[in-house]
Amino acid sequence: MAAKFCMECGQPLELRDFLGTERLACTGEGCKFVHWGNYSIGVGALVLRDEKVLLVRRAIEPGKGNWTNPGGYIEQHEPIEETIVREVYEESGVRAKVREIVAVRDQPRDIHNVYIAFAMEYQEGDPVPDGVESDGAGFFSLEEMKEMKVAGFTQWLVNIALNQTGAGLKADKSPIVPVNGHGFSILND
Repeated sequence: MAAKFCMECGQPLELRDFLGTERLACTGEGCKFVHWGNYSIGVGALVLRDEKVLLVRRAIEPGKGNWTNPGGYIEQHEPIEETIVREVYEESGVRAKVREIVAVRDQPRDIHNVYIAFAMEYQEGDPVPDGVESDGAGFFSLEEMKEMKVAGFTQWLVNIALNQTGAGLKADKSPIVPVNGHGFSILND
């Protein structure tokens, strides 16, 4: 769904050229609001325990009935590392700690979606589905997954989790300049 009205003054929006790209801009006198686009940021967890990966079975669309890695969307004022810890716990009852970012998916479309996958360290808890978003939860081996309806994107992420050889992207806790948020980069150990 496209925005139709200004979020600041309520006047209609119209298409205008901004440096060669058409953007919706306010028609209100003196208002300088520009709608830069619609974006969503999703996160996913790759939690390993004893050579098995934590998966949950989707109880809702999209993907109802598929086994996926736990994940969800960030809240407006929530740090991304807190989001993935929360999502894992909400969907599976498992507590896990962020180790590193291991994959990023970029899907430019009407609502531009960016998905960030985290390798996470299992801490505690037995997998239990939340009964709302998930109706199944457990740690599964690759062999067990062959008999399950695992979503394609999750298969790609599981392969990364089990076969990655690089260091991954890690939170830069002491950047050389302030980044006004949280920065992630490849860091030397």
